[in-house]
Amino acid sequence: MEKILQPDRVQSVQTKYTETRIAHWDSIATQSDRWRNWGNFYHQRLTQIYQFLVSPSQRVLEIGCGKGDLLAALQPEYGVGIDFSGASIDQAKQRHPHLRFIQADAHNFTQNLYSELQVIEKFDVIILSDLVNDLWDIQTVLQQISSLSTPHTRLILNVYSKLWELPLNLVRKIGLARPLRSQNWLTIEDLKNLLALVDFEPIRNWAEILVPLPIPGLASIANRYLVKLPIFNQLAMVNFILARPIAKAPDAAKPKPLVSVIVPARNEAGNIAHILASTPEMGSGTELIFVEGHSTDDTYAVIERSIDSYPDRKCQLLRQTGKGKGDAVRMGFAHAHGDILMILDADLTVPPEDLVRFYEVLRSGKGEFINGVRLVYPMEDEAMRFLNLVANKSFCLIFSWLLGQAVKDTLCGTKVLWKADYDQLVANRSYFGDFDPFGDFDLLFGAAKMNLKIVDMPIRYRARTYGSTNIQRWRHGWLLLQMVLFAARRIKFV
Repeated sequence: MEKILQPDRVQSVQTKYTETRIAHWDSIATQSDRWRNWGNFYHQRLTQIYQFLVSPSQRVLEIGCGKGDLLAALQPEYGVGIDFSGASIDQAKQRHPHLRFIQADAHNFTQNLYSELQVIEKFDVIILSDLVNDLWDIQTVLQQISSLSTPHTRLILNVYSKLWELPLNLVRKIGLARPLRSQNWLTIEDLKNLLALVDFEPIRNWAEILVPLPIPGLASIANRYLVKLPIFNQLAMVNFILARPIAKAPDAAKPKPLVSVIVPARNEAGNIAHILASTPEMGSGTELIFVEGHSTDDTYAVIERSIDSYPDRKCQLLRQTGKGKGDAVRMGFAHAHGDILMILDADLTVPPEDLVRFYEVLRSGKGEFINGVRLVYPMEDEAMRFLNLVANKSFCLIFSWLLGQAVKDTLCGTKVLWKADYDQLVANRSYFGDFDPFGDFDLLFGAAKMNLKIVDMPIRYRARTYGSTNIQRWRHGWLLLQMVLFAARRIKFV
């Protein structure tokens, strides 16, 4: 006859499970750590990864914070740590008095959080580092996170790979690593399913740490480079998942956003009238910002006359002082008044009418950085030369791997994002510097670094009807290769 556990019996088992772990982690917190040199290297590498993922001056919550060292290393504007080990929390308060630490069980921590703070806080980043493997009920813990999240909150968790279950158990048995209680060994698919159950969606997942020991030379090469390569990444010790709340329908009561469309224009006199006639009014209104870039034809004068012909349209005309499309885009964004920022190339290879699709996807929350894609539908004859097409497809595969999100077309000029996100990108631009003459990579790299959800928007790419392309195949191809190396150094191999 099948044995059925009664509810009180289940509760008793869970209570014993929790009490055993509290005693274990209290003991770890108070004893001298003979595994310090071994464990320190692993935790230092985890800290480096989190410092790349989390920009300073954000509101950060860490569940399972231990002594608070990781939380403190992220330099939050407002940081809160939760842990059920009283001994760990006591040490965290002593070590990092500028942060808030609360003793609570992860399975019902929101009650303690409210009691301590007297308000339900919202956080930009919520971290579960080396915690999921140790939980009784992962779904219950994840469910509570929803009440502390905004649509822009990022949940970051890392767990031990199931492949390392036997090696880790072995080194602990022979006394070479800190002992642990029995663990949950979950696959990435298990974690994605649990996240879906609580209405979170993964933005990306990846592997880290191939060599967890401080072996001179080998550890650095293995953990920065080899672990990011195919085959080697299957052997990694740690899996990371970066997730966000699943988007909900826009609040109908909120005012619709103002849209700013930036139009870099160099030698595009024959296209200006069509842009003004065809660009749709979106949201609460559409602002057209033309940035004329040292044309050799009469583009600037044509824009002036065309604006006068459309007195009902909200327009600006700027004369570019720097060089390159990237400079023109940044100038236009700096003068924009809209809540949503769009780029529309003046060559009209992307129809202005398609901007409505970008607007709808961004406002729906399905994506936070909407990237135009020319490589899905068949192109009109002469829209893109064959070698350019091959190069574009090749670079897309490379950049998708580098950024950790699918990006099918890196050089389509039409890109859309919220101004608030662009302002944050500008504030953190020093990480990359002013490196991009195109303007596309400055935005793509910034969006990836900020952990924005990148969504591709397929469009039909048209052939030019006026003028000639400003792209120089070989010189710009060489610049693209430089962009690949730059992204590898600053985004992938960190």
